[in-house]
Amino acid sequence: MSSTNVERHVIQNSDDVVRVRQAVRRAALDAGLSLVDQTKIITAASELARNTLDHGGGGEALLERLADGGRSGVRIRFEDTGPGIADIDAALRPGFTTGRGMGLGLGGARQLSNEFSIVSELGQGTRVTIARWK
Repeated sequence: MSSTNVERHVIQNSDDVVRVRQAVRRAALDAGLSLVDQTKIITAASELARNTLDHGGGGEALLERLADGGRSGVRIRFEDTGPGIADIDAALRPGFTTGRGMGLGLGGARQLSNEFSIVSELGQGTRVTIARWK
């Protein structure tokens, strides 16, 4: 598998969340994802960018365009150095929300992605990686 055009996007305010969403949209379109798959990865990325800002105090998104044989896709890694997540299992449960964002939460972002991973340490921050494939 190869990745091309890795883009780093700083997330420090709401405008940055919008910019991440727009960059993911362009990457998904370039990867040839269907409209449904574009919508899924854009929605998941928007939720995770908002979480990075609201819960992590800001951070960054690393956006990659992927190629694996005849497949193409998009991967985004969101990183922050915030407080971390005390109970990842609870945060991944359907309906879990802190009352902000689109209400999808981590569980919704996981459902919208073909690949999902999360690593979080209290006091150290959180890293969430998602991908969507054509």
